[in-house]
Parts: sequence; structure tokens; C-alpha cells
Amino acid sequence: MTTPNLPDLPSGHEPTPRTNLALSSAATTRGRRRFVLPMALAAVAAALLAIGIVPRLHASTALTQQVDAQRYLSVEALTPTRAPASQELLLPGSVMPFADAAIYARTSGYIQHWYMDIGAKVSAGQTLADIQTPELDAQLRQARADEANAKANYSFASSTAQRWQTMLQTQSVSQQDANAKTSDSAAKLAAWQAAQANVARLSELVSYEKVTAPFNGVITARNVDVGALVTAGGSPGIAANGGELFHIQQTDRLRVFVDVPQNDAQSVAPGTKVYLTTQQYPGRRFDATVARSSDAIDPVSRTLRVEVDVDNRDGALLPGAYAQVHLALVTAHPALEAPVSALLFRPDGVTVAVIGKDDKVQLKTVTIGRDFGTYVEVATGLDATDRVINNPGDAISDGETVRVSSVQAPATSATHS
Repeated sequence: MTTPNLPDLPSGHEPTPRTNLALSSAATTRGRRRFVLPMALAAVAAALLAIGIVPRLHASTALTQQVDAQRYLSVEALTPTRAPASQELLLPGSVMPFADAAIYARTSGYIQHWYMDIGAKVSAGQTLADIQTPELDAQLRQARADEANAKANYSFASSTAQRWQTMLQTQSVSQQDANAKTSDSAAKLAAWQAAQANVARLSELVSYEKVTAPFNGVITARNVDVGALVTAGGSPGIAANGGELFHIQQTDRLRVFVDVPQNDAQSVAPGTKVYLTTQQYPGRRFDATVARSSDAIDPVSRTLRVEVDVDNRDGALLPGAYAQVHLALVTAHPALEAPVSALLFRPDGVTVAVIGKDDKVQLKTVTIGRDFGTYVEVATGLDATDRVINNPGDAISDGETVRVSSVQAPATSATHS
């Protein structure tokens, strides 16, 4: 064992106990310093080694997880739900008056006076204008005189025929003469009846001197003025009106015509609830009902013409306006629904991808029913227990193994309506 070096002491001096203790402490300190440096170097080397290896281990683990995740296609699954029984169908509609009539002259003459202008509300039978027809009045007087003459001739012929029939019983006259008088009486009766018919015809024409409203409504056009010449069924005195004296529309009740697509035609029937909206009245609904339909599909547009009747006693809606018709279509047996993003359009038809056993893809051909916009009704080909893949890629194939990343909660009709 090596003896530690001790400091030289002056000659003639011996080390004291205190001096021996100091020398022992200094030797211990030098020994500790000899071991601290290697330990520190070993700790630094271990730290540097850990800094280089740990990230590599983490990167290797992440890479392994990423490879495992990309080995199978990650998909989002959803469960189909029952489609809503009621669907609102929005269609454009044309508002028309319930009754619309162009009023023409039925007798020839001059306009003596007119009483109603555009915008006037009239009742059925109310006089709109008077036509002056002096020639027709004279013809009526002549016809009545002819009727009186024919009546007198018939009375004389009838009494003569009766007398000759009486004399025939006593053989005072021949049978041929009696028959001649009877025939003459019948001819005079026919002439009287013809005169009566002529009087009735002229009286009817004279009654048309007063132009009246055919129903309750509003005058929307007046094309005549005082002194204008009008002819029965012909062109009146003002050349620009095309023969029409007045135009009247019934606006207290309106007709709205809509063309329902063929796919929804079977759900529309008389009595179906409807409401109208217009840009003039934001937020207001006009309640109406389906009154009738054509019961035939137009071969050109493939639509069903439907008439909707709406109460308009307040006059809010104007004939000829554009309106949006909201039809409440009710289906007795609604099918399942699925989002449009789950559909695949393949050569063999519309297809959906479902997750079968062992997480393998199964392609099902389906039939599309009603269209809800972002959702569609699947009429056939889909079961309520199927797990449908949402947003499947076009390259997905039947029998492919997938990994379900998430399950989407079933949507309700309120979610996408």
C-alpha cells in the first residue's frame, strides 16, 4: 500500500495529533475527486445516449401504428333510419282568378252610358253599360204587330174549322172542304207560334241593351266609351279593344295551378293541405287545399296539373301573381333513408356499401324513392340493421376489409328538413 505524501515538517518538530487529522482529511478529499469525474462522464454519456435512442423508439412505434392503420381502409359507418312520413314539396305556382270572363256586345248599337270603370267591384246582374239600339226597338214593335195579326188569323181559322166540322156531321159540306178548313187552322197556328218566337228573340236582343256582370267580381278592363259603336259579336267602335267591352275577374277566391313531378303525383289528391308564400308578404302563409287534378301525366313535361283553391276575401293576393306552393305530401309506409353522400353510382345502378361480417364490405343495389335534398329515401335494398359506409371512395370493392373509425349517430327528419 502506498503511503500518502506528507508535507515536510521543520527539523526538530514532530507532527501533533491535530496535524495528523488535517492530513487524513486532505487525503480523503483527493480520493473522492478521483471518482466524481468518471461518474459525471458516465452520466453525460448515458444522457446523450437516451436523447438519441428515445426519439428513434417513438418514431418506430408511430411508424408501426401508421402502417397498421393504413393496412385497412378507415371508414365512417352510420345506421339508416326511418324516413319521415310527411314531406314538404315546394313548387312554383301561377295565381289565377277563380272566374275570368271577357264581356262582348250581344246586340248592335251605340254605347249610351257606362257605369263601371276598372277596379270597380260589381255583383252578378249589375248593369255595366247601356247600348242604344233604335232599329232593334222598331223591329220588336213590328214583330209584336205581326204576332197580333197571326193570332187574329188563327182565331178566325180555328172558329171556321170548328163550324165546318159541325156541318160535316149533317152532311152539309163535303169531307174534303172540312179537312181544308182544319188544315188552314193548323197553318195559322204555326204562323202565330212563329211570330211569338220572333218576338221572344227580339225581346231577348233588346234585353242585351243592358250589359250586365255575369258574376261577382272586379272590373279589370274597360274598352268602350260613350258613343262608341258596338256590334253583336263583332268589332266595336274602338279598334284597339278587339271586340271586348269589359273584362271581369272573380278574385274573392283564386285558383293556383302547379305542375307536380311524376314521382310525387301519387301523393297528391283532393284535400291535400297546402299553403302559399309570396315575396310581397314575407313570413305570411296563405292556407289552401288541393281542389282537383287532371288525373293524367303530361307526356311533354311528365308532370301532373293540380289546381289549388285559396280564399282571398281580403284581396291580399292578386291574379296573375307568382307564388310558391308548399304541398304536404304524406306517405303511409315510409322506407329507410340515407344521406346522399353514401350513394355510389355504378353501371348496374345506385349502390350503397355496408359493413358485413368480419368488417368486410358488401355492396347492395338500392332503389331511390323520395328526395329530401341531402337525404334520400331508399325504397328497396337496405335493411334497418345495416351499417352503411358514409362517403365511400369510388375504388371501394365488394369483400374489401375496412376499419371503422367512427359510428355516426342516426339522423332524424328534423336534422335535415
